[in-house]
Amino acid sequence: MPRFSVIVPAYQVQAYLRECLDSVLSQSYPDLELIAVDDCSPDACGAVIDEYAAGDARVRALHLPENQGLGGARNAGMAQARGDYLLFLDGDDTLRPHALRAIADRIKETGDPEVLVYDYARTFWTGRAERNRLASHLTEQGPAPFRLEDRPGLLRVLMVAWNKAYRREFVEEHGFVFPPGYYEDTPWTYPVLMTAESIATLDRVCVDYRQRRQGNILGTTSRRHFDIFEQYDRVFAFLAQRPELAHWRPVLFRRMIDHFSTVFTRRNRLPKGSRAEFLRTARAHYRRYQAKGTPLLWRTRLRHGLVHYGLHRTYRALQLAMSARRRALKAAVKSARGLRSALLQLHYRVQLRLPLRADRAVFAAYWNRGHSCNPGALEKAFRTHAPHIRTAWIARSEHHHTIPPGPRRLRPGTFAYWTALARSKYLVNNVNFDRRLRKRPGQVFVQTQHGTPLKHMGLDLQEHPAAAAGMDFEELLRGVDKWDYVLSANRHTTLTWERVYPGGYRTLEYGYPRNDVFQQATSADVTRIRESLGVPRNTVALLYAPTHRDYRRTQRPVLDLDRIARRLGPRFVILARAHYWHGAPLSSGDRVIDVSGHPSVESLCLAADALVTDYSSLMFDYANLDRPIVVHTEDWDAYHAARGTYFDLRSSPPGAVARTEDELIDIFATGHWCGSRSAQLRAAFRERFCRYDDGRAAERVVRHVVLGETGGLPEFIPLARRHPVPSAVPGLTHSPLATVPQPSGHPPVTEGR
Repeated sequence: MPRFSVIVPAYQVQAYLRECLDSVLSQSYPDLELIAVDDCSPDACGAVIDEYAAGDARVRALHLPENQGLGGARNAGMAQARGDYLLFLDGDDTLRPHALRAIADRIKETGDPEVLVYDYARTFWTGRAERNRLASHLTEQGPAPFRLEDRPGLLRVLMVAWNKAYRREFVEEHGFVFPPGYYEDTPWTYPVLMTAESIATLDRVCVDYRQRRQGNILGTTSRRHFDIFEQYDRVFAFLAQRPELAHWRPVLFRRMIDHFSTVFTRRNRLPKGSRAEFLRTARAHYRRYQAKGTPLLWRTRLRHGLVHYGLHRTYRALQLAMSARRRALKAAVKSARGLRSALLQLHYRVQLRLPLRADRAVFAAYWNRGHSCNPGALEKAFRTHAPHIRTAWIARSEHHHTIPPGPRRLRPGTFAYWTALARSKYLVNNVNFDRRLRKRPGQVFVQTQHGTPLKHMGLDLQEHPAAAAGMDFEELLRGVDKWDYVLSANRHTTLTWERVYPGGYRTLEYGYPRNDVFQQATSADVTRIRESLGVPRNTVALLYAPTHRDYRRTQRPVLDLDRIARRLGPRFVILARAHYWHGAPLSSGDRVIDVSGHPSVESLCLAADALVTDYSSLMFDYANLDRPIVVHTEDWDAYHAARGTYFDLRSSPPGAVARTEDELIDIFATGHWCGSRSAQLRAAFRERFCRYDDGRAAERVVRHVVLGETGGLPEFIPLARRHPVPSAVPGLTHSPLATVPQPSGHPPVTEGR
């Protein structure tokens, strides 16, 4: 008996069916059966299903002699199901990688509930993905399992069958089946949730809900949308048979009227000439099922009133009036924005005519995200080594909490912002400022950059148009022409920047200021950071920091961190940090701590005993700590083809290289990650890329750029004489924490991998 029976109805989805079936069969949790139901589809769905059934014993093909519709096809699949839990997946949707493992873990965690509700994301044909906006109702905080009375907000989450797992015994005991017709999920989902004695939630996107340009049932024009009335008749009939559920009637009444209003107001759902009839039928249902004294929000009273009285023409007139009002407001807002923009630029031009302020410096990083990276370290160094300079930091309001006491806080696009750009002598950023910036004679622009380049950058992206994403290279070079100084951490970076960003600037091979902290921090700092992150004592903390992948439309996690944590056991904890372009958590479990929102990646490096990454430039910075690094290169060929790289990381790695997730687990389980071969690779890597990062980079920059010192700058400390702060678990090579007990018969990993 499998753990899961995944039921996939298929009707005219031949273009998407393979992707759907692959998403199920490629799950890291294999204990499943896939029941694919050909609902007498006129296209090739049946042939595709037979092909998969022949190639995988877990696939059961079911061909219906007549088209039954989505509800009938699901019923046919349920009749054949043998799994502990039933899952439904439409033939044009997909499961996220590792979704079944997460579902199985949560079911076990919550004591085998009758229903588990998980999250979904709408995926559009453009490649954009949008998570369910009501995901907050799926929080895993609080008691679990629970009853619907304890969490009634669940009824606000999309009432569909495919975002839930159902215990099969529970479904069979209560005889739940899908009715025929459109909106078949309605008389299934409400009764199921109201009847269930134990419900749990999983706050994780498990299903990608495809939003097709054409062909979606709910997007078609048809009288079958009138089926919604019969479906709600079934729901209220279910309530009538169970007096103990009568208290749900007002809630269902509100949901019903909202649903009717949605169908009525959506364009192209109802055929011409049928809208008045639809509203009359809705009015009859309003009067039939109205719950006296039902409280209504003021925003819904108008809509409910129009349905109540069946005021079709009034409803249409109000729609037109509200649409006209929206257009007028939009035009007014656009006009106001245009006027404000013109005033700001006029203000900027006036400020450009006023004298420069030699005692002012303005900083920004990562497109106004917050106080961080090389500019952040330099801003502190300005206040330490050039205290006569008054500093200001540009960041959006949501990032102001990252700015320490000292610098003035500026919001982009304000009058103060443009004043600072016009009159500050020093401009410091790790990307470019606003393209409208006019660099004045006497202004000094320090371009700090934000990493050592492994992937192709600048003009080299002309060879990779997909990765360039429409980059304006002429505009790029106009920005380069404003630079006076560019920072570099090693000779490889210097040679690369000067070729891909050709300009008249001067390169300062002084190291990256953001890496100074690795030589300056103390063991007390490391302990404090680990405690703030919740890292247990006497555990090995692995920082997992993947990079962005240009060849993927959606940045799905490459590794199943929960599985890795389980395999490595309680001796290890994973700090998971998503790339700053994404921000979404990579995972969250007992031993996986999401640190995507942490403002300082340098602090995370100090807390970690080892780094796990793929192609992120963070490896060059982390190598300054002289701690183990493991590189995961499973999709190297695809990454290299899409983006281009300056050298083959696999042949010149900073430590052990894992080609698969299982190899990665073995590297840590056997201690190879901190072995002698890994140390040799790291030493060669540091010799090549860490020559200048000795802890005094920021001081050198300030003394040269601001104080005008051309000689007498601090000499570089050789690698052999540096003493970066050690990890919280010293002596890892000989520590029992470095390995994980292996089950018998498990093949060991050799040092030569």
